[in-house]
Amino acid sequence: MDQPSFQVLVASEEHLSFAPLICSEMESSARARGTGIAKRAPAYLQQKMLEGKAVIAFTTWGEWAGFCYIETWSHGQYVANSGLIVAPAFRKSGLATAIKRRIFELSRSQYPQAKIFGLTTGLAVMKINSELGYEPVTYSELTSDEAFWAGCKSCVNYSILQEKEQKNCLCTAMLYDPAQLPSAQEPPRRLFLYSFLTNVQEHWQRFRIRAIRCCSLAFQFAPKTT
Repeated sequence: MDQPSFQVLVASEEHLSFAPLICSEMESSARARGTGIAKRAPAYLQQKMLEGKAVIAFTTWGEWAGFCYIETWSHGQYVANSGLIVAPAFRKSGLATAIKRRIFELSRSQYPQAKIFGLTTGLAVMKINSELGYEPVTYSELTSDEAFWAGCKSCVNYSILQEKEQKNCLCTAMLYDPAQLPSAQEPPRRLFLYSFLTNVQEHWQRFRIRAIRCCSLAFQFAPKTT
């Protein structure tokens, strides 16, 4: 069976209605893994969409397929790419990697000097992070912003984090530090060109998805002939 193709877009106002579905899938996925993530309400994800700090994926026929969003801490010095989720039907298709790369690029364009970090128990996510230039670090190298650590309270492993005095837990900490990598010298002109080309591509992808949906509705409600 051929792998489906996907469109990975910067989320916007037109995607707000998908927030409840995304939240539900995040919670179901966490329960299935037996691990925890910081729970987010649909309104929180919708705000990220309105701010242009989230990416959303669809199949070429318009079905929702995945999501991820950006969070900032310590006045923008640290950035986290959070809530990565892929719909069950499209897992192991390479979509998670495409979403991670897209949200990473969006983070770099919006916060070029920020350290990008993540906490994860997933080997697949660790592998993707390593390919993007992340390195395993101790928790002491992450943000000290209490608002970030408060988000761990909804995790089933929060008691372990407390026992370890926030120095360790079951999650592996990974960090991308632009000051330590050649990409830190990335010229602003390159970032501008990337942003421009991405916007053109996303407008075309959105038009294509709308056209497919309109054709589907037109076919559904077209008069039937006998």
